[in-house]
Amino acid sequence: MKHILLYACWLLTLTHVSFGQKVISITIDGTINPVAADYVHNSIKKAADVKAECLLIHLNTPGGLLQSTRTIVSNMLESPVPVIVYIAPAGAHAGSAGVFITLAAHIAAMAPGTNIGAAHPVSLQGGMDTVMNEKATNDAAAFIITIAQKRQRNFQWAEDAVRKSLSITETEAVNTKVVDLLAKNDRELLALVDGKSIEVSTGTKTLHTKNASVETIEMGFFEKILNIISDPNIAYILFMLGVYGLIFELYSPGAIFPGIIGVIALILAFYTMQALPINYAGLALIIFAVILFLLEVKIVSHGLLAIGGTISLLLGSMMLIRSDSSLEFIKLSMSVVIPCVVVTACFFLFIIGMGLKAQRQKTVTGSNAMIGKTGVSIEMLNPLGRVMLQGEIWNAASLSGPIDKDEKIRVVSIEHLQLQVESFDS
Repeated sequence: MKHILLYACWLLTLTHVSFGQKVISITIDGTINPVAADYVHNSIKKAADVKAECLLIHLNTPGGLLQSTRTIVSNMLESPVPVIVYIAPAGAHAGSAGVFITLAAHIAAMAPGTNIGAAHPVSLQGGMDTVMNEKATNDAAAFIITIAQKRQRNFQWAEDAVRKSLSITETEAVNTKVVDLLAKNDRELLALVDGKSIEVSTGTKTLHTKNASVETIEMGFFEKILNIISDPNIAYILFMLGVYGLIFELYSPGAIFPGIIGVIALILAFYTMQALPINYAGLALIIFAVILFLLEVKIVSHGLLAIGGTISLLLGSMMLIRSDSSLEFIKLSMSVVIPCVVVTACFFLFIIGMGLKAQRQKTVTGSNAMIGKTGVSIEMLNPLGRVMLQGEIWNAASLSGPIDKDEKIRVVSIEHLQLQVESFDS
């Protein structure tokens, strides 16, 4: 009986160890930005709160922002729970900032058909000069070597990835000790790391992940929205929509809707831009372009202001995002910039121009429409009398002296339903 009870206790213990453990899983599929950094930070905190065995990060990124990358790396290095970065699924890539994040993990893994590398400093909105390029390269190299040495990985390859833009496959990465292992899927990965002892900020932790349950944490609705608009191309489009909305409101006071949409779009654009490396010279050129377009519809320049505005808008858009950091992989797509420039030029030249021309046209309805019209006096005006105007008889007062009967007159103004007229020949 005693042996049976001991055996039962042993089975209960095994069951608890095998099935009572939890793994928190998240996915980063896109650029590294402040939203992604908050996502990782909150996930690490959640994993620590529920005493999870580890945090599993599925990574597929071309790179991202410097500050966000440093934030993620710092959180991973100080994490109280083991962090596993898994470059997956097949076809995924960890480039630029993704290399730093992968090397900072306690355990780095890759799926078949993936690759890692190409972390060389880049400038996507104009080349950096030699001095700035060397400084950015040295800074990135020092940063990645520190991470690789901390995790006891191939720091020589890590440095070459920065200085020589090296990129390798999953097999090469495992053979050169850039990453720890290769796994086909999550379950195989968790089985492979089961029993490993990991040094975390609070001490040593042994993983029990073979039969652990996996809880997936996804971004919330608002986080997904913010993640979408963190794309510099989306921020640029929102900025231009905000400009359109405010212009519509200024030229049609009381419309309300365009103004509301414009303000919301500008606020969202500025939210994104405050995290991006904005070139304020580029932003100034865009604002200057808007001013030139507005002047074009008010001043006769024979298209010179419009041409200047189009050139200013194009140059400002190309200069708007200035990436001079080795970790930042962000740019404005020309397939977005060119249509926006064309649409904006047409918007100001045609739509607003036609609206202003319509406002300058003479009134065609109401009493003011009668000013300048001609008629005939049906009796002598000295100075009062009556005239025939557009088939109607009106009381009139002459402003140019006596007017004989049947003489042609011209309307000068209207006062209290009385026409103020003058002789047509005067």
